[in-house]
Amino acid sequence: MMERITSRDGTPIACWRQGSGDPLLLIHGTTGNHSAWVSVLAGLQQHYTVWTMDRRGRGCSGDSTSYTLERESEDIAAVSDAIGGRVTLLGHSFGGLCALEASLLTTNIRNLILYEPAISLAGSNWSTTFEARMQVLLEKNAREETLLMFFRDLLKTPNPELVALQAGSNWAIRLAAAHTILRELKSIDRYQFTPQRFQAMHSPVLLLVGGNSHPRRFVTAEKLQRGLPDCQIGIIAGQQHSATRTAPDLFIHHVLEFLQNTG
Repeated sequence: MMERITSRDGTPIACWRQGSGDPLLLIHGTTGNHSAWVSVLAGLQQHYTVWTMDRRGRGCSGDSTSYTLERESEDIAAVSDAIGGRVTLLGHSFGGLCALEASLLTTNIRNLILYEPAISLAGSNWSTTFEARMQVLLEKNAREETLLMFFRDLLKTPNPELVALQAGSNWAIRLAAAHTILRELKSIDRYQFTPQRFQAMHSPVLLLVGGNSHPRRFVTAEKLQRGLPDCQIGIIAGQQHSATRTAPDLFIHHVLEFLQNTG
């Protein structure tokens, strides 16, 4: 059953919960919605009450006329506070960045799991030329081309994986959210990770990185680990940025192992 939780600026955020146990809130990445977690839900909800949400601007959630990373973080904090108790946040890609920032807005975070959070500490394929090309596509409402550009040119998604994405049931969902890509990329480009802001953080953090991911993912994880007080890195062997889909059992194993060891 869907629930709507009102964020600080009045935007309704759609949420779903399944399972039983301590609360675990999953935050999807760019172009996704709550269904991005379908491949890992069954395994996680055997151990936790799993909450999923549509981030603003897609699915059943609302949006606002002005967009900032701060609003995204407030959404997650509002959902966490509405859940009650001590919540574990699990964020993927841009959702990982939102989750990290949300941890500064509420005292209800038990643990934080960030799977390749979208933080540019080691460079990226972003450029003003890329931004201009994407802006033109969005103005033409060329959603498919925008989406392909994002996965192929920026994320460097291997062609077999990109073909699988296009054939998957979530491709239509990603197309519907194509208008949110550029605003999130701009937020990543502007974001400055400042370790001093997190020095009072008491929540244990797990940074997950695919073993076959681009070297910059590892550099970013190592810099984050040095900047966060209680932080460890987990390597998902043989995987890249989509282990929730390509190796769900392995992904679940890493999550459960961390949570069982941190309590």
